[in-house]
Amino acid sequence: MLGICRGRRKFLAASLTILFVPAITWIYLFAGSFEDGKPVSLSPLESQPHSPRYAASSQRERESLEVRVREVEEENRVLRKQLSLVQSRGPAHRRGNHSKTYSMEEGTGDSESLRAGIVAGNSSECGQQPVVEKCETIHVAIVCAGYNASRDVVTLVKSVLFHRRNPLHFHLIADAIAKQILATLFQTWMVPAVRIDFYDADELKSEVSWIPNKHYSGIYGLMKLVLTKTLPSNLERVIVLDTDITFATDIAELWAVFHKFKGQQVLGLVENQSDWYLGNLWKNHRPWPALGRGYNTGVILLLLDKLRKMKWEQMWRLTAERELMSMLSTSLADQDIFNAVIKQNPFLVYQLPCFWNVQLSDHTRSEQCYRDVSDLKVIHWNSPKKLRVKNKHVEFFRNLYLTFLEYDGNLLRRELFGCPSEADVNSENLQKQLSELDEDDLCYEFRRERFTVHRTHLYFLHYEYEPASDNTDVTLVAQLSMDRLQMLEAICKHWEGPISLALYLSDAEAQQFLRYAQGSEVLMSRHNVGYHIVYKEGQFYPVNLLRNVAMKHISTPYMFLSDIDFLPMYGLYEYLRKSVIQLDLANTKKALIVPAFETLRYRLSFPKSKAELLSMLDMGTLFTFRYHVWTKGHAPTNFAKWRTATTPYRVEWEADFEPYVVVRKDCPEYDRRFVGFGWNKVAHIMELDAQEYEFTVLPNAYMIHMPHAPSFDITKFRSNKQYRICLKTLKEEFQQDMSRHYGFAALKYLTAENNS
Repeated sequence: MLGICRGRRKFLAASLTILFVPAITWIYLFAGSFEDGKPVSLSPLESQPHSPRYAASSQRERESLEVRVREVEEENRVLRKQLSLVQSRGPAHRRGNHSKTYSMEEGTGDSESLRAGIVAGNSSECGQQPVVEKCETIHVAIVCAGYNASRDVVTLVKSVLFHRRNPLHFHLIADAIAKQILATLFQTWMVPAVRIDFYDADELKSEVSWIPNKHYSGIYGLMKLVLTKTLPSNLERVIVLDTDITFATDIAELWAVFHKFKGQQVLGLVENQSDWYLGNLWKNHRPWPALGRGYNTGVILLLLDKLRKMKWEQMWRLTAERELMSMLSTSLADQDIFNAVIKQNPFLVYQLPCFWNVQLSDHTRSEQCYRDVSDLKVIHWNSPKKLRVKNKHVEFFRNLYLTFLEYDGNLLRRELFGCPSEADVNSENLQKQLSELDEDDLCYEFRRERFTVHRTHLYFLHYEYEPASDNTDVTLVAQLSMDRLQMLEAICKHWEGPISLALYLSDAEAQQFLRYAQGSEVLMSRHNVGYHIVYKEGQFYPVNLLRNVAMKHISTPYMFLSDIDFLPMYGLYEYLRKSVIQLDLANTKKALIVPAFETLRYRLSFPKSKAELLSMLDMGTLFTFRYHVWTKGHAPTNFAKWRTATTPYRVEWEADFEPYVVVRKDCPEYDRRFVGFGWNKVAHIMELDAQEYEFTVLPNAYMIHMPHAPSFDITKFRSNKQYRICLKTLKEEFQQDMSRHYGFAALKYLTAENNS
């Protein structure tokens, strides 16, 4: 027992000595930084006295100080060795009772030597507390612009959310496109303990537009330079990430490194893992000035409060102006300017261990960073080739990336227990609505689907379209799932106008669709097709939600409400634009009906005119749509009259009428209570009639339904009695709602239903 006590006294004495000696050293260094009672600036940007006497005196003091620092470091090394010996002699039963901190690795002066990421603390009797508090908010800033970068951000965020144990606050510097996409995504994602703030990247362009930049990131690649001005003035620190980053660990470990900054260190960076800044990659290669290999800015720790006090804005601007006089432009965007500043002010940098930014560039030396891939914490795809970059371990890196790329984002909606979340009005309303439902109701799942919030990624691919200036433009609107992808190319060949599509896919299917689209010359040649991904959740196909998503995101004054299984006639786009003017759709409530036909043949010689279509009808190659199984759906179109019609004609609403129509973009949405198969279009046409829309059949327009295997939902409708009972119940409730909303005029719908 006495031996144990002596061991503890030695351990305590050694520990106090290690803490005390550095403290004396820092007091000494601090006192040495004052001249006549005033602090002496360490910044080389500020003027210094130039007298020979002062220079000689300063040189002697500096040499004396260096000798003393080396002595102190040697004393610390000896004491650490003694301390480790004391710990190793401790009782065996105490070794297994250690608590771990999030991140206690040493900052490395040599980034090519790997240090342990997480080390054991002291025993439970006097254990260290984690550097990052349990519910401390971690702030992350990302610059994002355009459609492709928005997709990359989602994968980055997934990897962060997967590992995280702390609340997160994302600061997104985004252009208008990225803001629209990501605001909708996070609003519908509804991840607890995650806050999103947007900052207008377009307003920041003037701050950096004077800097010529050759990097593929363009002007947005320079915006990390102005974060001290852009982010809130009360925000003290932030982790800044490129969009092509993948996390393999808890981001709290990186956040903990801020506590290791000392003195004037305000930037945490990993050394650049290529020879770019050494200037020996090719003949006449002349990079920007950098300290050694320079630093990569894909991952940055910024101490914002200190940077502001140092006048960072003035510092980087003066450096950029000076270097641009000879360099003319940047090659690596903000990274060149960061490195030029660091070259002049090396004291600003805390060098992060290399595993916090393993760079997979074209000329990477990252293999020297790690002994084993399990040591890695952050992967940086900083080559323009991205996943196609050449690397010995690229298969491991690619699989890690693909894991998060295809990971079900709905699984990341997990609560952080013990951490209070900010009140979310949308989440509270959703919980209230769900709590009012009766879980014992046999139709509970149908009713619940109406309130389900589906994660939505708008404009999954690049979209670029300006509507025609004559205000006659029409967008084709449709929805689909994975089993209908083969229809996309055919529709694009038949319809040259803008298209808005809502796709119901899982995360993995979304990536399959992306590869399919990028491999299609037809689809890649069209920039006027908006693809909006609604991610799968629940057991029903939310057909009317999908239609509403596609309808909401059109940029034209009119829309053609179609289905993905139909091919419009050649030239229908131009014909509808002319009909919009002819029938004064801008000033009247009209729904223009495009007559629907179908074929049972998978290989069809598509009719190029009405005369050819009528001939095929007579031969039995074509039929009026659903003539054999659901005549009432399109009978009011009056196909007999259409055969000889040369001018538009009006028809009246009848029970179960569900034509395909062209309407103004301000028409009512589809009712979300109808999911899967049954009454989803019928209810919408009924609402148009209740709002006194006039149904007008176009005499020279047509569309043809192509054959396909029965959908899963129609199979459920046919085989499941409870499904049909619930659909009937929902129909009755919808009609009652119509009566309450439209009064006496809506009684005809009840009467018509009873008579049908």
